[in-house]
Amino acid sequence: MTAAFPHARLRRTRAAAWSRAMHRETVLTPADLIWPLFVTDGQGIEEPISSLPGVSRWSLDGIAERAREAVALGIPCLALFPNTQPDRRSEDGREALNSDNLMCRAIRTIRDAVGESLGILTDVALDPYTSHGQDGLIDDAGYVLNDQTVDVLVRQSLNQAAAGADIIAPSDMMDGRIGAIRAALEGERHANVQIMAYAAKYASAFYGPFRDAVGSRGLLKGDKKTYQMDPANSEEALREVAMDLAEGADSVMVKPGLPYLDIVRRVKERFEVPVFAYQVSGEYAMIEAAVATGAGERDALVLETLLAFKRAGCSGVLTYHAAHAARLLHG
Repeated sequence: MTAAFPHARLRRTRAAAWSRAMHRETVLTPADLIWPLFVTDGQGIEEPISSLPGVSRWSLDGIAERAREAVALGIPCLALFPNTQPDRRSEDGREALNSDNLMCRAIRTIRDAVGESLGILTDVALDPYTSHGQDGLIDDAGYVLNDQTVDVLVRQSLNQAAAGADIIAPSDMMDGRIGAIRAALEGERHANVQIMAYAAKYASAFYGPFRDAVGSRGLLKGDKKTYQMDPANSEEALREVAMDLAEGADSVMVKPGLPYLDIVRRVKERFEVPVFAYQVSGEYAMIEAAVATGAGERDALVLETLLAFKRAGCSGVLTYHAAHAARLLHG
């Protein structure tokens, strides 16, 4: 402080809207948003997800329309998640390696619809493809095998890159997978394909509606605590981020979002790299539940929470509210 009250009145700059805008420290724009979309087989299909009000699974024609909508709204990137049919799931998740799987077809559909005007981020993990719902290969006791899983993730990443993915986003939390994927991408002449590492992904209670969306609810036996992080830990998150950056990640992600803004801030201050957060399905559902009961107003809740991510240090946010927020920001 350079002066004391009444010479210093902090309310002075808040007295008018123009002044509040001029003194605003954090700005949110549509370019800060990544829109996650769920893809399903078929034609002309929109399947509302009951635990995610306002969110649907889309067939490829619907995904193309969403891509055009994103471009019109100024959203720079889509994140894709497939709802793999049960008959294509297996113990080893081999459908992830199919060059004509749902994810690869969605990538090509978006590219045909909007060309290079939109980034495509693809999830790399085996849980949408395994019959047991785990993110990797398992042994007879159900333990997820690290190194064997990494070998498959590398092949999955190359499959998606060949289809046209711009950003590979490994969400599996296996040790060493970023370095292995980076080396493979370089070796296959995909040098400009980015890696956004789910570097600090917690074993959270906020993921339930997502599992409904990708069809893995009820498949999972046990939990994912042997590879996803303990919600009690923050120093460990910094070690995870450091490892992923050393192995070649271009950006890192913290997941979930609002309950972990302290992790976002620590990562940003320590490493000074692009940090993204995922406002996950449970967070979205809580906002929608508050709106449904009259406990809050959607527009204000959406913009305030997204602004909080930016204020904490995020370069961008994956959010199911992306299109709604972009419309609000356009005024």
